[in-house]
Amino acid sequence: QVRVLESGGGSVQAGDSLRLSCVASGNGFCIKAMAWYRQAPGKERIMVAAITLGGSLTYTDSVKGRFAISRDEATNTLYLQMNKLKPEDTATYYCNSYYSDCVGDYWGQGTQVTVSS
Repeated sequence: QVRVLESGGGSVQAGDSLRLSCVASGNGFCIKAMAWYRQAPGKERIMVAAITLGGSLTYTDSVKGRFAISRDEATNTLYLQMNKLKPEDTATYYCNSYYSDCVGDYWGQGTQVTVSS
C-alpha cells in the first residue's frame, strides 16, 4: 500500500501557477507509477495526470497543455506544475498510485487548490 503526503496548494487568481508536491512511500511496485487526482465539491474524484511505469505521461483533457507531472525518483517525490489555472481547477488534489489495486481505500489528506476569477 502507498502512503503519501501532499503539499503546495493555495488560493490563487485565474491565470496564476502552483506547484504541488507529494512524497510517497510504501509498496515499491505501487509507487513506480503515480498519479494526481482531484475532487471538486459535489463531484467524484478523477485522475488528472499520471506518470506510468515506463515514464509515459497522461493527462485528462481539461488540463492538457497547462499541467505537467514529474517525479524525482531519488526522493519518491511527485510534482504537479499547474499553469494558467482556471476557476474550474478548484478542488482538493490528491496523489496516489496509478494502479487502482494499489489505491485501495487509502487517500492522504490532500491539498486544497482554490482559483478565483
